[in-house]
Amino acid sequence: MTQLQFNLNLDILKESVMDSNIDSVIKASIVLVLNEFMEKERDDHLKASAYERTPSRHDYRNGYYERELLLSIGKIVLRVPRTRSGDFSTSVFEQYARCDQAFVLSMLEMVVNGVSTRKVSNIVEQLCGQKVSKSFVSTLTEKLDPVVNKWANRPLNTMYYPYIFADAMYIKVREHNRVVSKAVYIATAVDENNRREILGLRVDHVESCEAWQRFFQHLQSRGLQAPKLIISDAHKGLKAAIGKEFVGSAWQRCTVHFKKNIITHMPKK
Repeated sequence: MTQLQFNLNLDILKESVMDSNIDSVIKASIVLVLNEFMEKERDDHLKASAYERTPSRHDYRNGYYERELLLSIGKIVLRVPRTRSGDFSTSVFEQYARCDQAFVLSMLEMVVNGVSTRKVSNIVEQLCGQKVSKSFVSTLTEKLDPVVNKWANRPLNTMYYPYIFADAMYIKVREHNRVVSKAVYIATAVDENNRREILGLRVDHVESCEAWQRFFQHLQSRGLQAPKLIISDAHKGLKAAIGKEFVGSAWQRCTVHFKKNIITHMPKK
């Protein structure tokens, strides 16, 4: 196990403690530990300590450069060691990226849950004391694309789904500098272990038989087998698409939609 010897600047720590600024104490401690760790990594790379003369020396020291690191308690500045040949690379930032990823995922989760980019930027500023632009948050959400695409195209032939619920909802979407209404087709299944699973979703302009057929054909291309029963509302286009794409599957009208249809024809009293 690597052993580190820290030369702590007690004046900085004492000043932070006296000022009762616990964040400053944590930041100063992290900076000292990480700087010392990178120094040790450079020694191991050079195979020689500072001012040590040895025939096994690999290279020579070449000062430091500063690099910022954003933590949940704020931004810190580290002194990253360099070598003359430039082939030394510290593992600190690579290792921290795994921890930093949790912070990034928290930001992405806020976006998924409907928090605006402006609010996400304000939250990050309050947590870290460092303001991030709305464009940075927007760029960050692009990291969701490969995750969503992998989920949306996952194979469905690994399990049989005897019951499928099909429904559509309308959402507002910004398209070509204007807000329009679009239909989102959603298929939810119940597997043989009685667990619910969203099979997929698709955005289209309107709810029609042709659009539902394209959605069902996409699910079938991923390996979906014809279920025993499909539950949906009584939309004519949806019923027609089910009859064409899932021959032999039984259809049942959704009782929730049926009750809502009845209520719309009842007196408000």
